[in-house]
Amino acid sequence: MAEQHLAALGPNPSRKEILAHWDPENKDFWERYGKKIATQNLYTSTWALVLSFVAWTLWATVAAKLKFIGFAFSDEQIFTLAALPGLVGATGRLFYTYLPGLMGGKNSCFVTTALLLLPLFGLGRALQDPTTSYDTFVLLVSFIGIAGANFSASMANIGFFFPKANKGFALGVNAGVGNLGVSLIYLTAPILLGWNLSSFFGPGVSGPEGMMYVQNVCFFWIIPTIITLGLILKFMDNLPLPKQSPKSILSIFSNKHTWLMCWIYTCGFGSFIGFSAALGLLVSKEFPEVSFSYAAFLGPFIGAGIRPVGGLLADKLDSGSKVTLVSLFIMLGATILVLLGLQAHRFPLFFGAFLLLFLTTGFINGASFRMIPYIFTNPFHASLVTGFTAAIAAYGAFFIPKIFGWSYATFSSVIPAFYCIIGFAVSTILITWFFYARKGSGIKC
Repeated sequence: MAEQHLAALGPNPSRKEILAHWDPENKDFWERYGKKIATQNLYTSTWALVLSFVAWTLWATVAAKLKFIGFAFSDEQIFTLAALPGLVGATGRLFYTYLPGLMGGKNSCFVTTALLLLPLFGLGRALQDPTTSYDTFVLLVSFIGIAGANFSASMANIGFFFPKANKGFALGVNAGVGNLGVSLIYLTAPILLGWNLSSFFGPGVSGPEGMMYVQNVCFFWIIPTIITLGLILKFMDNLPLPKQSPKSILSIFSNKHTWLMCWIYTCGFGSFIGFSAALGLLVSKEFPEVSFSYAAFLGPFIGAGIRPVGGLLADKLDSGSKVTLVSLFIMLGATILVLLGLQAHRFPLFFGAFLLLFLTTGFINGASFRMIPYIFTNPFHASLVTGFTAAIAAYGAFFIPKIFGWSYATFSSVIPAFYCIIGFAVSTILITWFFYARKGSGIKC
């Protein structure tokens, strides 16, 4: 059957013919035709995802500057604005999961990337006018939150290009390098804020920290976004994906493993994105004597950079569940060390443990996503579950800062919040071991 499928392509098949007969599990097809096309789609999709994470977390880098450049918003309003991208992005993921099946992977990537241009331009303009209303910022910041939804569409699409044996690495690269957008915006924002590009993007505003060009952070990223749209048109493809009926979509919700994987992945990615959003604020509250602006990128950089290694290691060991379980134990230990660093007010211990914590989230994210195609053997269902778990986990960007805020408001301390996080890690260890990692679980993933 596989040989007949390959022979149907002819001696010199066009790209369109290859895509119509896509069969990555056929080794001859993969080596002769599939690998090159899949790699092109992976690299382009990954870069587009980097830009999505840049846009999604961009607001966190400028929100703290609003009062310095003349905006008379209350602290409550500023924190509400900071939470909106996470809330909108996570909710949008519930719908974006289905875009590749409805529009095609190339088409959905082009449309979702093009949509980034509107809030980037709108926020750049709004930040130049201190009389811009709060309601206008609510609208624009909510709009930029849809960038966080692009992850689900991207992940739901890219897995179909690769054979099962390579899915862990491919998904790890797409997600892990894509996640680097978080560290990229934290790394570049301080430079862009102080870079005089007034001849291109407009004048700056004088503040306590000198001249600031806050609009640069928005306008600058319009340029690579436009370039990326050209790359998507040239190097990405629409695979003939299965059509999604409401019945098949709803079927994943009756499967307990959908919810178990949501729990596990939330412990990984939810922690990654939540801590990325909240760590700077936590440091300013607990260690006000520490200058943290140029170190804020390190945690997200480590967590995102190690994610492909987590997927690759799971492929090599042929067990995503074991890699996930070991990483969860290390995460638990790292969280306890963070707690000890807070209690002793020792920043080196606190920050070192936090970097280890970010490292473990990367391993968990890469390895747990590799588990899904082995738990859900139907590729269509695996794709839906991948997107759905990504959507649920993204709420970490909203809830972790909220847990910290609740802890401060209720107990005047962040310590109880970390007790909650430790409890969550313990429960995830038990779920991973009982349902997937133990010998008698019945599922090899």
